[in-house]
This record gives sequence, C-alpha cells and structure tokens, in this order.
Amino acid sequence: MDELLTQLRAAAEPTRLRLLALCARGAWCVSDLVAILGQSQPRLSRHLKLLVEAGLLARTPEGANAWFQVPPEADLARQILARLPEDDPLLAADRRAAARLAAERARTASESFRRHGADWDEMRALGLPGAEIEAALLAALPPRVGRLLDIGCGTGGLLERLSSRIEEGVGVDASRDMLALARTRLAEHGMPHIAVRQADMYRLPLADASFDAITLQMVLHYAEDPAVALTEAGRVLKPGGLLLIVDLAPHERADLLGNHAHRWPGFDDAEIAGWLGATGCVPARSLTIPGALPVRLWVAERKTHPVAALTA
Repeated sequence: MDELLTQLRAAAEPTRLRLLALCARGAWCVSDLVAILGQSQPRLSRHLKLLVEAGLLARTPEGANAWFQVPPEADLARQILARLPEDDPLLAADRRAAARLAAERARTASESFRRHGADWDEMRALGLPGAEIEAALLAALPPRVGRLLDIGCGTGGLLERLSSRIEEGVGVDASRDMLALARTRLAEHGMPHIAVRQADMYRLPLADASFDAITLQMVLHYAEDPAVALTEAGRVLKPGGLLLIVDLAPHERADLLGNHAHRWPGFDDAEIAGWLGATGCVPARSLTIPGALPVRLWVAERKTHPVAALTA
C-alpha cells in the first residue's frame, strides 16, 4: 500500500502529470523538458527526481545527460495517463513543442552525420540485399518476443520494424548522433515500449540474463574483439534465449578494411561457433543470403551453463 500511495502522491501535481505524458511518448533529457515546458531546470529536476523515486519514470544516464522515460512496467503511470483528456490545451501544446524539438534534434544529428561522413547506409554502399537480410532475421525470431536487445542499433530501424512483435525493446549504440535519430524515429512512431541508450558493447550496462533475444546486425566486423562482444551478449541473454548474428561471410575485399574501417574480412562458421560456445550459446542453425558479398545469419540458443565450443 505504501508504494501505491507514494506513486499516487508523486503523480498528483500538474507539472509532474505533464512530464509523465511527455515521457510516455519517448525519452527526453532535462534540457529538452526545460525547453518544452518553459520551466526552470532546478524545478523540473526536483519533479523528475520524485517521479523516478516513485518508479513512475526510469532515468538512464548518458555522458553528461540523463534520459527520462516511462518504463514498460509502470502500469499505474499508464492508467493515470489514460484518464487525461487528449484535447487538453496544455497537453496539446506540450506535444506540439515536443514535436518541434524532436524535428530540430533530428536535423542537428543529420547535419552532424553529413559533416563527419556518417550519413551512409552500409548495406546500400556494399550492394547488399537489405530487404532479404532483414526478412531472414525476422523469420528467425519467434512471432512474439518478451525483451529484445539490439546491439549496434544505429538509428533504430530494426527496432522499429520489430516493435509490433516485442513487449520491450532496448537498443545500444556508441554514437550519440545515431541515438538522437533513433529517439526521434521511435517518438514519431509512438513506440514507448522501446528505449535506446549509449553503451559500449564490450561492457553492457545491463543485468545478467535479462533479455529473451539479442540481435547484432552488421556489427561484429567493426569489433576489435568479437569474442568479448559475444561474451557480453551471452551474459545478458536468458537461458533459452536466442542470439542472432548477421554479418559478412569470409571475402577477399581488402578495400573494406581500409576504406570502410572493417576490422575483419568476414567470419566463417567455425569462428562464430567457437566464440558462441565460450559464451554458453549453442549454434542452432545458419544460412547464407546471397548478394554482392555473401552474408551469413547465425542463430544460437543460450544454455544454462557454458558449453564446449562447437564447430559447424
């Protein structure tokens, strides 16, 4: 009863209701919320602190910032928000201000991409069959997934396409610019059950055995140490969970190592199986998606205890 009363008291204030309504639609940092609501940072920080302490908001640190979002498990927050009138003038004005800010944030991130040469689609640049790759990955997942983690999520495209099939999605990426675009994408399409955060794939800030499925799409060939990246993925995967890896098969395109900063010229089944075995994951199946460069999809299942490495 005490927890319920704490949550009700935390929500029972006009500014905090506005914050909940905004953070139910996407993730925002304090400076964003200051701009949207037109209130001072100290005032909003106090309100946010109360909402976080009550469990109505989740706070995710990222560098000097922190992002606030209504977590999937905050049922009371969603019940309260469902009773708010959609046509309330103040809430409608907040939504308009949030949309303008999100558009500006996306524009700024896109300009940064262009300045640094990152406004670039790797699959298109390499002539890879993006639609076929995505279809194969989606077909390898069960129709419904509880919690899914996308490592190297980029601008959130895969999470967006999986949104109707997952209860909760988390994306991690090292690039703040990509994450800015991902947050805008997810907010525009109304996907509050998906969150993204900046993280190092070698040291994921996530709990052990906390995800039902994990995807790594075109990520490993950039990794300095793929074995460590896969070990971390295995650590946060639940027993019985699925790990899906999409990456290049072995190739002889030396230009990719220089011009595109690839660290690895593709991977063979034995390499992947060996690394997976060390993580406690057992390769279940794999397939090749033909194209200008051969692409492989490896599907593995997490066992309760680590097993000896297997070869394909």
